[in-house]
Amino acid sequence: MKTLKLDHSLAEMVRRGDKTSTWRIYDDKDIRVNDHIELLDKVKPGDPATWQIVGAARVDMIVEKRLGDVVAADFEGHEEFASRDEMLKTYQKYYGPQATFETPIKMIHFTMDKRTQSVVQNAMPKLIEAKLYADGGSRGNPGPSASGFAILNMDGQVVVKKGVYLGLTTNNQAEYQALKLGLEEARSMGIRQLHVYMDSLLVVNQMVGRFKVKNRDLWPIHDAIKQLVTGFKEISFTHVPRELNKIADGAVNEALNEAERSQRG
Repeated sequence: MKTLKLDHSLAEMVRRGDKTSTWRIYDDKDIRVNDHIELLDKVKPGDPATWQIVGAARVDMIVEKRLGDVVAADFEGHEEFASRDEMLKTYQKYYGPQATFETPIKMIHFTMDKRTQSVVQNAMPKLIEAKLYADGGSRGNPGPSASGFAILNMDGQVVVKKGVYLGLTTNNQAEYQALKLGLEEARSMGIRQLHVYMDSLLVVNQMVGRFKVKNRDLWPIHDAIKQLVTGFKEISFTHVPRELNKIADGAVNEALNEAERSQRG
């Protein structure tokens, strides 16, 4: 079952029945109509041990449009914002400066399934220690970009592998987005000790503090990642050559190739 994570305040809205839709920019779960999804309450975002399952739901409708094209009717069953600028700042907080009013969003409308709320089980393997390989790529820099990551157990078996198309960004933004997505996935699985491997020497050196983040566009996502890092008991960052990062690199190219096929129609 696919899992969607919610901030605690939004999960409370779901419990009250006030929230029946969620908007996503990067739908790495490939949510579709009639999918059964699990909603997760991130009670304390930095402590996955506190996260709780809200329940299960069925996807009734999906609407896609640009963030700047949102109208009043779209807020039915969704939290509202004081202004358009506040809405944009909220999405930039989660997705970084590449989120603009031109960015496509997916509005996922769902109905809670009360019959399964008490029996939903998290299907993710319960790992305490794991390896994360992350990579990002841009064909043009800036150009069509994607992020990919893979989580492996300590025996080297792939537990999760995902690639996400990002749209037009730079290579560095794609690398950072890959790291962010991988860390979020690892935390949602309850992993406490994580060994991160990337072939981006820049990102690794910036994460361990050897290099300063001079590019202002990377500041928000770098800060968000530093906050994610605090949720792990132990974490390390290691630079590896590209040939040792083939799984994540493969996920990047799969996402880019799929996006190209879709655009050709």
